[in-house]
Amino acid sequence: MNEKRSTFGSKLGMVAAAAGSAVGLGNIWRFPSETADGGGAIFIIVYIACILFFGIPLMVAEFLIGRSSRANAAGAFHKLAPNTPWKWVGRL
Repeated sequence: MNEKRSTFGSKLGMVAAAAGSAVGLGNIWRFPSETADGGGAIFIIVYIACILFFGIPLMVAEFLIGRSSRANAAGAFHKLAPNTPWKWVGRL
């Protein structure tokens, strides 16, 4: 029952897979029209600020929780907070 888990071959592969799943082609195709509708340069500044202050910290937290627990979402929440209702959030 001791099966080895597969891992990424390099850190670049892991970052590329995470970025690809987070961004997607729809966001890339929609970005120019969203920029024009949202006010141009101010939209880009707010967009980058949101990525820096929300997106990157949440992505790093997700990586750290997943790496430390080595479990799926429900298992990670159960290991993170075993005696709290937060473990049920992982099942959602």
